[in-house]
Amino acid sequence: MSRIGNKPIAIPSGVQIQVSNENLVTVKGGKGELQQEIPASIKIEIEENQVKVTREDDSKQNKAYHGLYRSLIANMVEGVSEGFTIKLELVGVGFKCSAQGQMLDLSLGHSHNIVFELPQEIKVETVTEKGKTPLIILQSHDKQLLGQVASKIRSYRKPEPYKGKGVKYENEYIRRKAGKAAVKQ
Repeated sequence: MSRIGNKPIAIPSGVQIQVSNENLVTVKGGKGELQQEIPASIKIEIEENQVKVTREDDSKQNKAYHGLYRSLIANMVEGVSEGFTIKLELVGVGFKCSAQGQMLDLSLGHSHNIVFELPQEIKVETVTEKGKTPLIILQSHDKQLLGQVASKIRSYRKPEPYKGKGVKYENEYIRRKAGKAAVKQ
């Protein structure tokens, strides 16, 4: 029994959902358009202001798909209506970032700057205030792409456990380790 899969998805005003014969779900809204292909064993029913996802049978694979595709469609609906935001902090002395259009220039303590080209679906903004860590704000209607790009940026300098230096998500907690001095007794 999929508790997530059985929940109906509310369709906000301004969002249109279409299902084609080949099981291709298209969601259009104010922020953009997203498409998702679904397996033939998962059925989508659109009734008034709700979308219901059902499955053919109770096989283990179909139960897993039921909850998965319901969540993916719910994320698509939320993305085209409200959008998603991820904030990254650059923690470390001399760590800087700047954005020119779709190019993100990162100075992360390496011998050279890293220039990262962002996909067109993602909007980037950098915030640098005196006395605070620099922030990278990523916004998009595609949750999967946004998470993938944020993870790639974070991979250039992951936070280390001794001083906490690196690129981290805004509310990420980093487990700290004691250094050499704490070992002596």
